[in-house]
Amino acid sequence: MKKRTILLVLGLNLLVFQVFGQNFKQQFNDLFSEKDTLGQIQLLEKWEKSEPNNPELYVAYFNYYIQRSAQEVIAIGNDPKGEDVLEIIDKDSTKEETIAFMYGDTYYNQDLLEKGFEALDKGIAKNPTRLDMRFGKIYMLGQTADYERYTTEIIKTIDYSAVIKNSWTWTDNKPLEDPQKFMLGSIQGSVIQLYNTEDETLLDNMKRIVEAVLKYYPDNVESLSDLSIVYMEMEEYDKALEPLLKAEKLAPKDYIVLANIAQTYKLKGNNKAAIKYYKKVIKYGDEEAKEYAKGQIEELGKK
Repeated sequence: MKKRTILLVLGLNLLVFQVFGQNFKQQFNDLFSEKDTLGQIQLLEKWEKSEPNNPELYVAYFNYYIQRSAQEVIAIGNDPKGEDVLEIIDKDSTKEETIAFMYGDTYYNQDLLEKGFEALDKGIAKNPTRLDMRFGKIYMLGQTADYERYTTEIIKTIDYSAVIKNSWTWTDNKPLEDPQKFMLGSIQGSVIQLYNTEDETLLDNMKRIVEAVLKYYPDNVESLSDLSIVYMEMEEYDKALEPLLKAEKLAPKDYIVLANIAQTYKLKGNNKAAIKYYKKVIKYGDEEAKEYAKGQIEELGKK
């Protein structure tokens, strides 16, 4: 925000600029909703001449390029996406298995996508505390499965959070309420996205992100649990237990942590310790977790 001036004429000029800027943003949002990309670029060029340093301009450029880059296609495969899915079955009615699925999917033109990233990079360079810009880039890197850059951008965000002591801002440069919690929660979602790919080659990416969080927030229970999961997937069970036992001390009633400890002991072959922790899950967990723990105890009791 510009500093308030005591000169009436300058004060009036500032008011006009603020209203004009708001109109640019609203006009762009309307054109974006209508998917009028020609109208968008014409407006963006006018906006840039009028307010080249407005942070919302860079967000708008990013959204413009993302919309232009998106290509809707019909896909056939065994990994259906979305709600509208057509099942393809064998003509032979005696065969019940599905041959494949037909569904809508979205692909992105890489050249246009990169122009969108370039716009955000310019915006971030001028407005480094704008967390929405950083997460916008991370989101699209995840959507396009560019997981190396995805990981790098997340770690850059974590590192910068320490520099500014989490003084993050969002749209219109408004400060976030409880920015540390918001940032860490969003990064937790990004780690889960990597895990849900079920791609073992991305375990290292998960580990790098989690270790970056723990560098600055060593008592973050979710990240300690995430680190243990990486080690469990790598079958390094002793290493998995270290962050879990620390997490238990920090949150002794966290049934997710307790369940992960039980699972780790089970994988190690220490059934007695596993049963001990499954009993804790029954004590502190929700109904689903309790039923699962009871089943595990029953299974382990047979061995």
